[in-house]
This record gives sequence, structure tokens and C-alpha cells, in this order.
Amino acid sequence: RYIALHKPVKCVCSHKDELGRPTIYELLPREWETVNSVGRLDYNSEGLIFLTNDGQFALRLTHPRYGVRKKYVATVEGKVERGMLEQFARGIFHGGERLKAERATLISATQARSVVELELSEGKNREVRRLFESQNFVVNRLQRVQIGKIKLGELKLGRWRTLTEAEIRTLLSEI
Repeated sequence: RYIALHKPVKCVCSHKDELGRPTIYELLPREWETVNSVGRLDYNSEGLIFLTNDGQFALRLTHPRYGVRKKYVATVEGKVERGMLEQFARGIFHGGERLKAERATLISATQARSVVELELSEGKNREVRRLFESQNFVVNRLQRVQIGKIKLGELKLGRWRTLTEAEIRTLLSEI
């Protein structure tokens, strides 16, 4: 099975949660209990996530050596300057780890808030949030809008669809 899901916020990517929070698996048919998420999105993030029962597919989409890109749109408090985005593309150290965006584009900015599109190839834990935290910015909304060439598109929040054979081939050919 190869599934694309629009994960809502306040939902975890685990099969069970010790805190009793809702899980993404509650959004799927019960008979699909053998699928696992391909990577994760944190509790406060939303957007595109894949689920599968194909371990090789999951490995090829998540392991850094394959460099499958993921695109995010972040809404942050305050005005982001282009220089900061250039720094994200060069890479920064935060928490003893190098964080880097392959691309960082300013979509809009006012004194109160900015919207930034980031493209990552590694997907380290909370990487987008940590990039902004390193510059003292708070992320109010974070949405993953694309994995490889597959876009979230019109998939409604909390809904899922199966990936087509062509989409599966496209994802695997990018590697």
C-alpha cells in the first residue's frame, strides 16, 4: 500500500501515543493497520505524509543518502530578511548539528509575520523549526506541501488517497 495523507496539527505519527493524543492511523481504514509512516511530521505541523507497508520504499524516501527533497511553507512571527534565508541555504549549526535548506524563498513579509518556503533534503528532527529558532523566530504554522515531485495539492485536511503507479515510479526514479 502507498498512501498520501494530509496530516492535521494536534495528531501524532505513531501507532499509539502514551499521552492519548490522536494518531494519523485513526484517519485510515482499520484494515490498513500494517502501514507505517514514511518519516514524520511533528505534533504541531500539518501537511503531506506518506504511509506504506513497503520498507524499501520508505527507506529510499527517508534516508539522507537518497536526498529526496521535501518542501515546506512556514509562517513565522516577525519580518524575515533575505540574508537570513541565504544563511539557511549555506547551513547553520544549532544544537550541535548542521542544519541546511537546499532552497529558501521569501513568499511574503510584514513587520508582524513572514511566510517562507523551504526545501530540505535530509529531514532532521524538527529541522525547519530549529532553523527559525536559531534566529529567534517563532513558527506559528508549518505545512509540508511536497515530497519529491508529489504535491499536497487539493487533498483535504485529514483525508488520504492512494498514490498512483506513476507517482510511485516518479518518487523512486528521483533517487
